[in-house]
Amino acid sequence: MGFDQFMAAALYTPGLGYYANDSRKFGSLPGSGSDFVTAPEMSPLFGHTLARQLGEALDVTGTDELWEFGAGSGALARQVLEALGDRVRRYTIVDLSGSLRERQQAALAAFGDRVVWATELPERLRGVVLGNEVLDAMPVQLLARVGGVWHERGVAVHDGRLVWADRPTALRPPLEIEGPHDYLTEIHAQGEGFVRTLADHLEQGAIFLIDYGFGESEYYHPQRHMGTVMCHRAHVADDDPLADPGLKDITAHVNFTGIGVAAQEADLAILGYTTQAHFLLNCGLLELQGEGDLVQRAQVLKLINEHEMGEFFKVIALGRGTPPDWTPMGFVRGDRTHRL
Repeated sequence: MGFDQFMAAALYTPGLGYYANDSRKFGSLPGSGSDFVTAPEMSPLFGHTLARQLGEALDVTGTDELWEFGAGSGALARQVLEALGDRVRRYTIVDLSGSLRERQQAALAAFGDRVVWATELPERLRGVVLGNEVLDAMPVQLLARVGGVWHERGVAVHDGRLVWADRPTALRPPLEIEGPHDYLTEIHAQGEGFVRTLADHLEQGAIFLIDYGFGESEYYHPQRHMGTVMCHRAHVADDDPLADPGLKDITAHVNFTGIGVAAQEADLAILGYTTQAHFLLNCGLLELQGEGDLVQRAQVLKLINEHEMGEFFKVIALGRGTPPDWTPMGFVRGDRTHRL
């Protein structure tokens, strides 16, 4: 099968896939049984700062509803709702994982019926959409150039073991890869399709997507010849998705140029694109931090340091029906839309 099919099965097969089983997944310490930490678990200031941008977007678009895709442990939803209070009439979560939905319901019980869960989008959506580390978990296809010939790399069974299998393909990366060397990379049909689906339903509002990745020229650089697929388990990363499927996370970096092109083709405006560091600083992270204690300051530094999440993670904002002269506060300095 194609790697995208394998990745979907390993992550989402009911009862067996990584996001469909009862493992802990999110947490800051390996001893907790968790596999990785996301920004909301690292510091509540992440969600409180992001809420400033979301509140501005609600005001500008004249809406009062937030949608979050892939809400994880529910930590980000809790932080945003704490910060925005009654400004949010309804907070709707879309998550494929039944076990995570149970954790979210427990974490967000205090907000009552303002928080709801959905399995599909309404015909017309008016509001602000949020996705933090959602795109990286969407299945990707692998392309391998071997001996100058492009192949789709998939997964087969040989002698009872999962092994890699290649077949020639007409698929190509969106950029020509310079040089004759062997080269492995990904293409992101599902992530780009997700953006088109949002565009099909969004009548009025804005979309904020936060994830690790690059623009196209960096993503498909000739020196990036090993691809970006990575696995995470017990806070240790490895590059072998065929080992222990269902027991660890499988991710791929995001091609943000592809996300932007898909958005424009679907008649969404690109409102901004920048690093997580610029975005959070523009939204007042340091002001919210105040003096803080040593632990809190260390957590904040991880969110914005260049060698931690600050440069590695990017934020892209998309919109429909927004004022043409509106620059969301997170992008007033350091915008990189011109580099997509």
